[in-house]
Amino acid sequence: MPDRYTKNYPATTIYKNGTAVDLNILVAREDSVELFVNGTHAASILSSPAEVRELAVGHVICEGITGFDGILDVQVDGMKVDIYVERNEDFNIWHELRSSGGLGIRCQTDEDINVRSDAVFSPESIYSGNRFLESDVYRLTNGTHLAALVTSKGELAAQAIDIGRHNAIDKVIGHAALSGLDVSGMYLLSTGRQSAGMVLKAARAGVPLVVTKSAPFDSGIEAAKRTGIGLVAFLSGKKMSVFANKWRIAVNG
Repeated sequence: MPDRYTKNYPATTIYKNGTAVDLNILVAREDSVELFVNGTHAASILSSPAEVRELAVGHVICEGITGFDGILDVQVDGMKVDIYVERNEDFNIWHELRSSGGLGIRCQTDEDINVRSDAVFSPESIYSGNRFLESDVYRLTNGTHLAALVTSKGELAAQAIDIGRHNAIDKVIGHAALSGLDVSGMYLLSTGRQSAGMVLKAARAGVPLVVTKSAPFDSGIEAAKRTGIGLVAFLSGKKMSVFANKWRIAVNG
């Protein structure tokens, strides 16, 4: 397993019967990514110290700074990433907010976003996502989240791992942008709970459906309804619950 994700630490495991055992345990690593956009410091992101290029690209897309086609250049130096994007209205608003001391990176609100894709997914393609919900890193550490992009045929298009559920989404969207993938016919698979912030990342990237094995928040459901995103939660091998835009799922009744 790559050292960039995990690190061994000594620990003492104490069992209920009173037995104590000294051993080494793999834990997930955490570091800070320093993100600059057109020379302006945009964010310090606590993240797994891996796929920092994908994280940075996905972050500026998912936070509404630019679109897939607006990335001009990406330069990575260790845990520092410089991204250069086309100047547009969203960038100018963000830059003005940062320059005036405003907090946060987002430019768009959910009222500005409407996912234009008319993609519909079969239940079978969504149940197929169960195959992609775990990673070797999670099985070793129990300390990471995963996000994936899955096609309408239930095939894995991209996958990302991080200590943060938000970061995992940024990374997989960044991978899609850098690889030239069309996400308008894919769904976003996540291991994390779905708040408005999580759903809006998918909406800004143009992903029409979000699926999670975990729970939604009310804010996530309302954000999905407003932006045209289908929202599926509690995915397992036996069932799933559709909370928003049921028409995205091709079912009878």
